[in-house]
Amino acid sequence: MEKAEIALNLFESYNCAQSVFAAYAPDYDLEKTKALQVAMGFGAGMGRLQETCGAVTGAFMVLGLASDFKEGEDRGKVDEVYKKVRQLKDDFTAREGTIKCRDLLGCDLLTDEGQRIFKERNLRGNCKNYVRLCCELLDKYLA
Repeated sequence: MEKAEIALNLFESYNCAQSVFAAYAPDYDLEKTKALQVAMGFGAGMGRLQETCGAVTGAFMVLGLASDFKEGEDRGKVDEVYKKVRQLKDDFTAREGTIKCRDLLGCDLLTDEGQRIFKERNLRGNCKNYVRLCCELLDKYLA
């Protein structure tokens, strides 16, 4: 099963960040339950603050997990991950215009009105597209 399909299945029950991160975590010896716990606070742009898209932050975490960084190593490994993070951000932005959740959705999820708009406009469908895109980008960078 493709990672995007796994992530989209997870997105039926979990947030965007959890879905992306947990789809890849078992490949790097991190159990799914732990991955879901780690990524929990990053959904909806980090705790519904609607900053960086949760699917994007989930992907950023995967890039770190996929690195072969070892404690005590020089910054070279960190710089490699930072480069991939910037590349993923640039590719996502080229397609969607921004990585900011609030701008992607066009509503404020911390308000009743924003929650209503999110539901009425079925914006969760947009989030599915962001989860899929992040998985496509990760597959490109991790190949």
